[in-house]
Amino acid sequence: MKVIVAGFFKTGTKSMTAALTKLGYKVYDFLEHFWYHYDEWNEILVRGGSIEMFKRMYKDVDAVADVPAFAFWEQIHEAYPDAKIILLTRDEDSWYRSLLCQVEELNEWNMFRFARIFTPTGRKFMKHFIKCFAACFGCITPPAWQHTTFSETLSKKGFRQHNFYVSQKAPKDKLLIFKMQDGWEPLCKFLGVDVPNTPFPHKNVRGSAIKEAAENQVMQKIIQEMKMLFVCVSFAVIFIACVLAYNLTQ
Repeated sequence: MKVIVAGFFKTGTKSMTAALTKLGYKVYDFLEHFWYHYDEWNEILVRGGSIEMFKRMYKDVDAVADVPAFAFWEQIHEAYPDAKIILLTRDEDSWYRSLLCQVEELNEWNMFRFARIFTPTGRKFMKHFIKCFAACFGCITPPAWQHTTFSETLSKKGFRQHNFYVSQKAPKDKLLIFKMQDGWEPLCKFLGVDVPNTPFPHKNVRGSAIKEAAENQVMQKIIQEMKMLFVCVSFAVIFIACVLAYNLTQ
């Protein structure tokens, strides 16, 4: 473990993940945490984690970002004390607007609303999603078929408290406070690497991470399960129709 991205979600975590990947780091973001370490994070969120657990989870990973890792940056740093810490920040009001935009896109994604009820991976993913966000701050945890909502007061309070705590508690010689508009220079200087000859990544614009994640193995598995469900339902409907038609002819 070389880098811990301690910034709250919606502060540019997807862009930072892309930037670190461009610099050659193996990064685990939200979907990787779910895919590779669902059981471990489920235990951590309920009972708490240990240094040994985090060492096992991320021994072959260069960097972590996003939910739920950012909320456990301190414990991960205890497991990897040489790791550098990046605190992503942005204006509080624009952060909350961005959060609402992300939630709106998630709520309006009809395929996923269906999948999170009727597919095994979708239900597992939604359970993980709700548990992660509820553990991080004021997320109102709805049933799978209802919209996800957030408390503005609790959200902003959690955002503010987290940023202050990281800025005060992280070792100053290992901490970089970073905004997306800062670009490559301060990041590469902090990490001790060369500046790429490409523009700094800008991901998840206006909550587009859901569409950008469509090729991820988690979403691909959900899509495959949706197709299998459609096939099964189609066969069931055809079978029932055939039985009814046969009975009517008798």
